[in-house]
Amino acid sequence: MRRLPFLVLLPILLVPPVPRVDAAGQKLPRVHVIGTGGTIVSKGKDPLQLSGYSIALTARELVESVPGLDRLAAITAEQFSNIGSFAITPDLWVKLGRRINELLARDADLSGVVVLHGTDTLEETAYFLTLTVQSDRPVVLVGAMRPASALSADGPLNLANAVRAAACPDARGKWALVLLNDEISSARDATKRNTYRTDAFNAGEFGFLGSVDTDRVVFYRAPVRRHTTRSEFKLDKLGALPRVDIVYSYPGADGALIDAAVRAGARGIVVAGTGAGNLNQAANDALLRAREAGVIVAQGTRVGSGRVIEAPAAAGGRLSTREHGIVTSDNLTPQKARVLLMLALTVSRSPKDIQRIFDEY
Repeated sequence: MRRLPFLVLLPILLVPPVPRVDAAGQKLPRVHVIGTGGTIVSKGKDPLQLSGYSIALTARELVESVPGLDRLAAITAEQFSNIGSFAITPDLWVKLGRRINELLARDADLSGVVVLHGTDTLEETAYFLTLTVQSDRPVVLVGAMRPASALSADGPLNLANAVRAAACPDARGKWALVLLNDEISSARDATKRNTYRTDAFNAGEFGFLGSVDTDRVVFYRAPVRRHTTRSEFKLDKLGALPRVDIVYSYPGADGALIDAAVRAGARGIVVAGTGAGNLNQAANDALLRAREAGVIVAQGTRVGSGRVIEAPAAAGGRLSTREHGIVTSDNLTPQKARVLLMLALTVSRSPKDIQRIFDEY
């Protein structure tokens, strides 16, 4: 997406609820849709334009354009923002989380919330909401890989499936969910792995939670790490999130980027190391300088799966985590580790406490 029609929060626009009962006279579940922008509300100049398109629809317009959606749930909608997700900021995460908490706390009859979101950073917003939404009711993030104007656009069916998942009683207590291509992922696991394909998202080494099929929404597993109602992170009194930067390791890296992050005011640094979190000597020296400056360091990996574990003694390309107070990021991707470290720094500056957080979430 090349143009950003809206870069600020928009006034909330509510769609009147659709009919409250289905054809059989059964009461429909209630689902609220929040629009933030993305490909799912974008259009190109012709049906074959699959890149270079622009945001063109509001959440209300998208909801009204999907045939049969009114048979799935009684839907209301609002416009939170309308931007490409590459332009999402941590401040917007906080405002969105507060809005969702407000909706769920105010309306006990609301079955769930659907968030329309661009796919570029959808996984990070989803993980932030998993850590900060104080309800067991589902929050389903949904996007599209093709604009609404495209031949075989995937957005309408993705939205319908997201509404079905948000209305499903079995979706309760399973974190914020990511839904594209009929597949349901936990927010902790979901990662975008392709730039254009409709199956761009996968669920890492542990797989999808379930799927939305023709007959029903079906789950096969559930997350066990701390989240939502069991989370210690509260948004009601939270100020600005602390700066946390990600530094990517590569052959010949000299630690300059780590030093630059410290000078820029980073309170935390996530290192995407090679292999099991390894760095060369120059980068490790820079990490020690960062620790001496009081910066919390989370050691991760650029591999994409697998845990980074404690290094009790310096060996090979790893510093001693025990001696130097370096946190290990378990199996979180660097971008997810950054989200958790930002929130962890709002409750503690102790490496021991923050390691406990990474072990539990």
